[in-house]
Amino acid sequence: MNIYANILLKIPMKRISTSSSTLLHHPNHSFIKSFFISNHTVTVSRFSSHSSASNRQTNGFDFKAYMLEKVTAVNQALDSALPLANPIGIHEAMRYSLLSGGKRICPIVCLAACRLVSSDESAAMPSACALEMIHAMSLMHDDLPCMDDDGLRRGRPSCHVVFGERAAVLAGYALLARAFEHIATATQGTAPPGRIVRVVGEIARLIGPEGVVGGQVADLKCGGGGVEQLEYIHLHKTAASVEASAVAGAVLGGACEEEIDRLRKYSRCTGLMFQVVDDILDLTKSSEELGKTSGKDKVADKMTYPKLIGIDKSRDYAHKLNKEAQEQLLGFNPEKAAPLIELANYIVHRQN
Repeated sequence: MNIYANILLKIPMKRISTSSSTLLHHPNHSFIKSFFISNHTVTVSRFSSHSSASNRQTNGFDFKAYMLEKVTAVNQALDSALPLANPIGIHEAMRYSLLSGGKRICPIVCLAACRLVSSDESAAMPSACALEMIHAMSLMHDDLPCMDDDGLRRGRPSCHVVFGERAAVLAGYALLARAFEHIATATQGTAPPGRIVRVVGEIARLIGPEGVVGGQVADLKCGGGGVEQLEYIHLHKTAASVEASAVAGAVLGGACEEEIDRLRKYSRCTGLMFQVVDDILDLTKSSEELGKTSGKDKVADKMTYPKLIGIDKSRDYAHKLNKEAQEQLLGFNPEKAAPLIELANYIVHRQN
């Protein structure tokens, strides 16, 4: 099982003119200026060390190198997909959240799923970028005072803290709209129209009331309940995004229905596993280690897996989900399946 350490993800940023009246008169001008500076590179330490085997390759597959390559490619594509434009203020807020680092799990799942069933993953890059735009939007809105009320995201002040609540709400809406626009326009010529339409429909369904939105509603209403209710929340709020990513990549790669179904099951297990581990980390890690506010679940007496079944059983459940996820990849080309296998291994052992 591969565990990897200390990948430094360098995210290129385009220059934001300090002559912009929006930037100069912004209450957090000095902070924004220090972030958006010509030729500046934001460096984020991700995929941190979990064992002495962190640099070991298994079966010739170097997961560390793969992640560095794909995250760099996704970051460059995101930077190009969302250039600074008028109105300046809203684009600053959009880019602030979109280009702030992160693990890029959804884009990588999308690309890897496409590659699993196809010889070329380029058709999936616009959808991979769109999924990260949607993810950034969901985090921006989750952090709002009317939702989770969190002032820290990825080691920096949340979008609404820097730009204000109204700007964060509007920037989130703008990212959502740009996501679907990007799929519709940038995928043309690389995949049949029918596949593009299906991807738009799948993503829209899985982020709407049947998916992410429905999970957030259940989460906000949740004042108690058991494991079944908690699993409903996580399957919809978190796993649905991973499911949309895997299905989008598979569809664009020309997968058959049986292959799509297996990747759908893989992504549900992987997404749920991500949230189980997240619940554990919120209880066991500091805000500095996580890059976001830790311990909030306990303070709010929120329903989590550690609260309901304990930390040890939560870890056991995460490993069970990892096994179930990887079983869905049996029968695929092992070389092509390696990224998804090791991504699941990374998620179950992640430390931030």
